[in-house]
Amino acid sequence: MVQAKSWILAKHFDGFPKDSDFKLKVEELPAPKNGEVLLEAVFLSVDPYMRVIQSQNSAFPVGSHVVSSCGWRTHTLSDGKDLTLLMADWPKDVPMSLAVGAIGMPGLTALYGVEAVLQAKKGETLLVNAAAGAVGTVVGQIAKIKGCKVVGSAGSDAKVAYLKELGFDEAFNYKTVSSLEEALKKAAPEGYDCFFENVGGQFSTFALQQMKEFGRIAVCGGISTYHDAAYQTGPYPLTTINWKQVKIEGFMQSRWQSDHPQGLKKLMGWYKEGKLKCREHVTKGFENMPAAFMGMLQGENIGKAIITV
Repeated sequence: MVQAKSWILAKHFDGFPKDSDFKLKVEELPAPKNGEVLLEAVFLSVDPYMRVIQSQNSAFPVGSHVVSSCGWRTHTLSDGKDLTLLMADWPKDVPMSLAVGAIGMPGLTALYGVEAVLQAKKGETLLVNAAAGAVGTVVGQIAKIKGCKVVGSAGSDAKVAYLKELGFDEAFNYKTVSSLEEALKKAAPEGYDCFFENVGGQFSTFALQQMKEFGRIAVCGGISTYHDAAYQTGPYPLTTINWKQVKIEGFMQSRWQSDHPQGLKKLMGWYKEGKLKCREHVTKGFENMPAAFMGMLQGENIGKAIITV
């Protein structure tokens, strides 16, 4: 028998999450049956990264490292259907925590957004907001690899400084600029060919006005709207979209699931070549997961926020 801890929702969020919205649950798990494996969390994120500590499934020997979406749990029984083995040739000198970051789902999201949705090309100008986060940092670096001019927006001077370290051509703190519209114009007076959208709200409205004709927008998220009690309304810039003939496409990385192995190899190759740099915001202790989650939503992290168990 193994004692498993898990964080569950005590009640759905009303506005921004609170400590009282979460409840820690403890349960006893039996030994795995035939075909099952017992997982132990090593790093936790939106998708938990785990290792197999007991196994009755030959596809996942004891000691295997896997990626799974089991939730916020220290231990999990699985029949193996929801597990993905870590790359067999994962280099020993590369932190395995990157499997939930730049060489995992966030990295793949950035890769498909830049390559498949935006189809960014050499000489084009790409804008990304929430640029210092897990996805945004990879977006900017991939765009630089493609030969683009890259502009990033972030929420602190420290984050802006980090973007410059990563090679962003222009970066600004959206919280301190006197005019978001002017900041976008100053960073790229010629306008933007590509916009990787993570924020939504007012930022989207101003960015759309700076798009070039036939510009492309990849909608990955809208973090500025996630905790609104009521849906935001207007403005509705359909005329701008029409006149500029802008293409806007929402996407999720799961659309290209069959391409994940090749995508991960590409990301790993860039990392090993020094073209892809990764910073992690590490919180220690399973008991601190709610705090880490709320901190991430408030922008406390630079790079990928992970929890070590």
